[in-house]
Amino acid sequence: MEGSITLSVEKRIGVITFAHPVHNSMPGYLLADLALHIRKAGENPDIRIIVLSSGGDRTFCAGASFDELMTITNAEDGKKFFMGFAQVINAIRKCPKIIIGRVQGKAIGGGVGIASAVDYCMATNYGTIKLSELALGIGPFVIGPAVERKVGLSAFSQLAINATEWQTAAWAKEKGLYHEVFDTVEQMDAYIDSFTQRLANSSPAALTALKQVLWKDTDHWDQLLEERAAISGKLVTTDDAQMAIRASKIV
Repeated sequence: MEGSITLSVEKRIGVITFAHPVHNSMPGYLLADLALHIRKAGENPDIRIIVLSSGGDRTFCAGASFDELMTITNAEDGKKFFMGFAQVINAIRKCPKIIIGRVQGKAIGGGVGIASAVDYCMATNYGTIKLSELALGIGPFVIGPAVERKVGLSAFSQLAINATEWQTAAWAKEKGLYHEVFDTVEQMDAYIDSFTQRLANSSPAALTALKQVLWKDTDHWDQLLEERAAISGKLVTTDDAQMAIRASKIV
């Protein structure tokens, strides 16, 4: 079981960092652990603001683990895997604290979904994005609501249908997925440090109330994302999907 999730707390800022040696891809056990860390940070009285980050400097998150996708042979197991992304998104949604995203590199598939789900997202110019699911015979069903909520239906349609083309960090900022984009990781981290400290000095009650306002009209997402996970879980077992996933892994 490769990869790790860590939580560090300093000056009322909780930093959750996920890492995996294969481009920070996410197998099911890491998704479950990430959702658990988000829930625990939300309950920790010593934390006022959460930063969600990943290890390394090349890729923020490559999305679903291809190794695990290739082992799925039935729709039930497929749904269980994709529920991992649903649980992470819903953990972010339900967390009473503002979550800041730190995107140092490219985001693919589920990685775009995680970046879309956070409340405020910082990125570098290397934070290019792509929803590759359709090219794999699946489709971005589980993460779709989070992405569409940030960028709108038209931009989400562009990402979902044009599944092989990268979009720049500038494009992502223009569409509202990223809120700030920096030339270097050092610049981004310096800004995140000062930004989160200012937020941590704000009223906790006001921050929680703002979080609730930002996520208005999403109470149905527990059911919605489970339904979407069932769609992806069924599709991933098809011959078309399995052949596409294996071919992409080889490449």
